Amino acid sequence: MSAPRPTVVSAARRRTALDALRRGAVPESGLDLLATGLDRFESALDVELDAVASGASVFKAVRGEYGSGKTFFTRWLGERAKQRNFAVSEIQISETETPLHRLETVYRRLTERLATASFPPSALRPVADAWFYALEEDALAAGAGETELDAEVEKLLAARLAEVSRHAPSFATALRGYRSALAGGDEATASAILAWLGGQPHVAAAARRSAGVRGDLDHFGALGFLQGLLTVLRDSGHRGLFVVLDEVETLQRVRSDARDKALNALRQLIDEVHSGRFPGLYLVITGTPAFFDGQQGVQRLAPLAQRLATDFTTDPRFDNPRAVQLRLPGFTQESLTGLGVTIRDLYASGATAPDRIRTMADDAYVADLARAVAGSLGGKVGVAPRLFLKKLVADVLDRVDQFEDFDPRRHYRLTVTSTELTDVERNLSAAVSADAIDLEL
Repeated sequence: MSAPRPTVVSAARRRTALDALRRGAVPESGLDLLATGLDRFESALDVELDAVASGASVFKAVRGEYGSGKTFFTRWLGERAKQRNFAVSEIQISETETPLHRLETVYRRLTERLATASFPPSALRPVADAWFYALEEDALAAGAGETELDAEVEKLLAARLAEVSRHAPSFATALRGYRSALAGGDEATASAILAWLGGQPHVAAAARRSAGVRGDLDHFGALGFLQGLLTVLRDSGHRGLFVVLDEVETLQRVRSDARDKALNALRQLIDEVHSGRFPGLYLVITGTPAFFDGQQGVQRLAPLAQRLATDFTTDPRFDNPRAVQLRLPGFTQESLTGLGVTIRDLYASGATAPDRIRTMADDAYVADLARAVAGSLGGKVGVAPRLFLKKLVADVLDRVDQFEDFDPRRHYRLTVTSTELTDVERNLSAAVSADAIDLEL
């Protein structure tokens, strides 16, 4: 059953969500206010999140065409993870900025994008500080006095990171160096050591020497550091880490050698998750059906294809949300209209004249606008949500709210210019030459 939507929404949450839609972006938070059609996933995914919070690990693949809501879905799931006191990190995979076959770069992006319910990215430093505070509290609770506190904290550090140190001993070494620099009042060195711990390259040699570590993090060390980060998160009060690797379909466009390395890195990650090496990790990837089913994607590596194999031959109504792959079927005209009505009602709940919002932009008008926007994109309803919501909020609802005599049926003419479109939207728009499309009502 779908979780009940809050009857009272704070002005800040409403504003955050609507501001993002106004810009044509997916909101970073408040997604429970906008979620429609996700109730069929809730129970199974909540069970998985609870299992991860208890020390399990989960890998999930989310498939859907452009516009089907993959980014919305993963951020919605990330919010549910945050409600369980998970840390979260969303990483965009790209050939130049974050190539998947370089796991040290993926780890670096993870720490840069690390967020908690209390701290925005990057939350690495607050998490590390909270961990040392927890170690000190545990040492004091065990009877340590002020004179022996440092030694007892060192014992706890070594014990908590014993398993991690088998694979990546420099992780614990760097944490010791960070604490030592802080104790000595050397903020610059402490920050540099923490940057190195977060996978940043080109950290000053003097800082690395003071911490007793060498060089930069490499591909294999990244997995050990991820293991260490999970331990630190758990001991500092977080129940898990939710990580999204978004847009992995970009692998289809890279050189064949890099693509093969990336696909093998993905297989390695899946195997490590399933082996139990990363307790407390919920790892999600997103991609298009072409990536999962095509010969330039997952099918290029047979062991990876086997691990991700999921039956999608049945009616989507009977898709198994417990399976390794989830299918987002995308929007229909009906569901797009329903989403627009949800946004309209959210907007009206904080408007100066809510009744006028609901009257001027009634359900019939919202449906007509949805059809018109989809028509401007070659009739591809599945690609229309981003542009439709942008037009609805910025061009219609904002004007109705601010101008008493504005009637969208009389005063608004839908225009779609190439500069406001993404590449995919622009390609579809070109097919119908939609520089200006009348909204006939």
